[in-house]
Amino acid sequence: MTTLTPVRNRSLVLGAVLVALVVLAALVSFVWTPYDPVQVNAPDKLLGFSAQHLFGTDKFGRDVFSQIMVGARTTLYVGVVAVGIAAVIGTPLGVLAGLAPRWLGEFVMRVNDLVLAFPALLLAIMFGAVFGADTLTAMVAIGIATIPSFARIARSGTLQVGSSEFVLAARAAGRSRGNIAVRHVLPNISGLLIVQSSVSFAIAVLAEAALSFLGFGTRPPTPSWGRMLQESQELLTIHPRLALVPGVAIAVAVLGFNLLGDGLRDRLDPRLAARA
Repeated sequence: MTTLTPVRNRSLVLGAVLVALVVLAALVSFVWTPYDPVQVNAPDKLLGFSAQHLFGTDKFGRDVFSQIMVGARTTLYVGVVAVGIAAVIGTPLGVLAGLAPRWLGEFVMRVNDLVLAFPALLLAIMFGAVFGADTLTAMVAIGIATIPSFARIARSGTLQVGSSEFVLAARAAGRSRGNIAVRHVLPNISGLLIVQSSVSFAIAVLAEAALSFLGFGTRPPTPSWGRMLQESQELLTIHPRLALVPGVAIAVAVLGFNLLGDGLRDRLDPRLAARA
């Protein structure tokens, strides 16, 4: 039996721990936060690190630690929905492109390349101008922009599985493409899709933060790590912690999901496991 090397194990474990911290902060925020994250308290504005306010307060006297906790909830919410949209649409398109006749597969992938030309930020700005900038708009824009990644991964995996002997046998037995896709292709490319979901989640975290920073993401007063960065800009030279805290939170989330994706890839890819 093969095992992963300690280095690969560390990537998976460290990624899982960092992601667990973000998830834990989000879950706890549903039932408890040290203070109301949106309550303005002018007498306590711009307080530093202390036992009462672990990460201090912002220019409106709001507790930064409470905002970070609720911001984690917003970040995960956007990531889950955006990645869900991308996976639900992109995976069937990729499998279709891999199993369908060549001309249809090429057509699907050319449309996929067209969508790939529009990054999430540009789509969010366009959608914001038409439908209004809010969290839902950001989620849909990020999800649509991520569809091509899932379609490419699914098509690549489908072509690889499609050339295997058990799929050729299923075709010879007269099984339909839909039956082959459900019974043979999807179970064998699920590992690739899990890894892609983790990596795409990290991209979604960055995209949501960037959109909120630009004013096209989560609307106030709902806490958002990106908007916390934007609000800290005018006080950056005298109170750098206001930018440092949400910046570190974003970095932890992105690093966690990237490490988790790398670790899952190493564990789920039999070729890498064979070399361990």
